[in-house]
Formats: sequence, C-alpha cells, structure tokens
Amino acid sequence: MTESDDWSFPADVSLEAVQRDLIEWYEADHRQFPWRETDDAYAILVSEVMSQQTQLERVEAAWHDFLDEWPTVEALATADRADVVGFWTDHSLGYNNRAKYLHEAAQQVVTEYDGAFPESPGELQELMGVGPYTANAVASFAFNNGDAVVDTNVKRVLYRAFDAPDDDSVFEWAASALMPAGESRVWNNAIMELGGVACEKTPKCDEAGCPWRAVCHAYETNDFTAPDVPTQPSFEGSRRQFRGRIVSALREHGELEFDTLGHRVRVDYSANGEYGREWLRGLLSDLADDGLVSVDDEAERVDLQR
Repeated sequence: MTESDDWSFPADVSLEAVQRDLIEWYEADHRQFPWRETDDAYAILVSEVMSQQTQLERVEAAWHDFLDEWPTVEALATADRADVVGFWTDHSLGYNNRAKYLHEAAQQVVTEYDGAFPESPGELQELMGVGPYTANAVASFAFNNGDAVVDTNVKRVLYRAFDAPDDDSVFEWAASALMPAGESRVWNNAIMELGGVACEKTPKCDEAGCPWRAVCHAYETNDFTAPDVPTQPSFEGSRRQFRGRIVSALREHGELEFDTLGHRVRVDYSANGEYGREWLRGLLSDLADDGLVSVDDEAERVDLQR
C-alpha cells in the first residue's frame, strides 16, 4: 500500500526499509519511561491520561505516586473521588475532570468487565473519558492491538519526511500504510519517539541520529516547515487554575460559604466585583457539571461531591 487517492509515498521510498530502520533505531536507544516497560493496561491508561496536558518528564513522578496510592484498577475504583481529584490538583495535572473520568473508568472496568480491561480501541472507547487517541494507545501498548497513532508529532514527521500534504485524511492513511501489521506496540512508540526527540519543532536530525535522513524530503531540501502546532493556553490566571484552587480549598476546609470560598481562591475577590459571586458561580457550575462539587444555591454554600 504505497498510494491513496490524494497522495502517494515517493517512488524511491521502500516502506519495508523505512519500517526496519525506525524500529532498529528505537530499539537501540530510547527514553526510558516506566510505562514503556509494562503491558499493564491500568498503568498505561494512567500514564496516557496524565500525559494529555503534562510534559512526560513531569508525568513520571506523578505516575509513580499515583500507582503507589492506587496500585490496581480495583484500588482506584474503591477510592474516594475527592482524594483522586485532590491528587490531580496537588500534582498540577490539568483539568480535574480527567481525574473524575479516570476514577469512573476504573469503576466501569471492575463492575462491567470483571476487572479485565477490554483490548480493542473500539471497546476501550466505551470507558468514561477515553477518546479515540487514548483508546488506541492503550490497545497498542498494553495489548499490541492498536491502529497507527496520528498525533501532532507523527503529523510533523510525515509532513517533513515524505512531503505529505497537511491533510488529516492523508496523515491517517500514510500512518496506517507505514505501520507493520501486528506491530502497533513497538511502531507507535518508535514513531512518537522520532517526533519527540529528533523531529521536534526545531529538528535534531544529526544529533538524534534520525534513521530517515536518507529519504527525508526536509533533510534534503533544508525546509523544516511543519503544520501549525496548537499551543496550550497559559495555566496562570486561567479558569483551570481557579477550579483547581476551589477543589483544594474544599478538600482542606470542607463545606464553605460562597464568599469565604471566593476569598480563599482569589486575593482580589469581591462579592459584587468583576471577580465576585457571578464569576465564582460560573466556576462552580463547571465543577458541578463535572460531578466534582455540590452547590446549595439557596444557602450559598458549596462542598465536594462525595
């Protein structure tokens, strides 16, 4: 499979050679993340959810701490949700609803699957908060049963190495054509590693010993442009930050009146000001929708959802 309706690999590119060279490069030397050393679907799911908004180097410590606290899917399923959400906040792991969904997914695995994770991407998407990318990652790395991964790094690699157009359908096709059958575990790890250490925004082709330099269009032309990469909004001063502060305050102090809570999460809180009750109610509404807090509007009090 070397061509689609809209695009094809260069005629002088041998897919078999490209596959062999990348796998050999990866197996010879790669970053030693602990979730790459296991096929435990639970541990891999935790790493994938944590990695959605956090650099891998920072995820490692949080991942170890999380598994120390809840070492099995059964342990997480029976945990207090407030503790799980609190862990997420304390470790600055992004949106707290991801902790909630991870907790609910663990409960699903225990109650609906007798503690054994489903093994296909489609089945894994039935778990709460598990989208196509995460489902495919768990299927690939836990069960060697995934499809070709297509993330920002992989798109950049395909765009530069093979002059693929910036078109999601072409990227999907090209990634699938490249992946050796039945090798999703090693292949998806390898191509993401290539994008993460060699074909970054500022490429390190020679420094990282990129195995595709001989066939790479960008390396030949010295044109290392790539599709736009979306930037993560700043955390400082964001709604995410203040939602996290609300959860932390309620964990520490228990049920609080609106104004007391407001002053604990923002120094410039003023009940009738720009950052006052209306602003606070908006944050509480988001958290309530995610099942994280319980709001008593009549009494103007709020507590964590238990």
